[in-house]
Amino acid sequence: MESAESRISEFVHFSFPPLDDGEVYPATRSLLETGVIDSMGVLTVVSWLEEEFGIVVEDEEVVPENLDSIASLAGYVARKQLEAGLAG
Repeated sequence: MESAESRISEFVHFSFPPLDDGEVYPATRSLLETGVIDSMGVLTVVSWLEEEFGIVVEDEEVVPENLDSIASLAGYVARKQLEAGLAG
């Protein structure tokens, strides 16, 4: 089964394609600070996370610490799944 981080990376690259062909977003690159994801993009990401991983993203959880990079998104999903007993 594909890891959450690789699924998130694929989604980000598909939904917010890099300007340069072949460019890959590093897992720790800030998607917000670099402008890859804007405020509307955050809504897109949140909706996809909820559908893809069966989690509920609370309003107070929509913060850079959870959504700023592919790695932080993967960590957030893992924590939410653990809390909900959905890990795996």
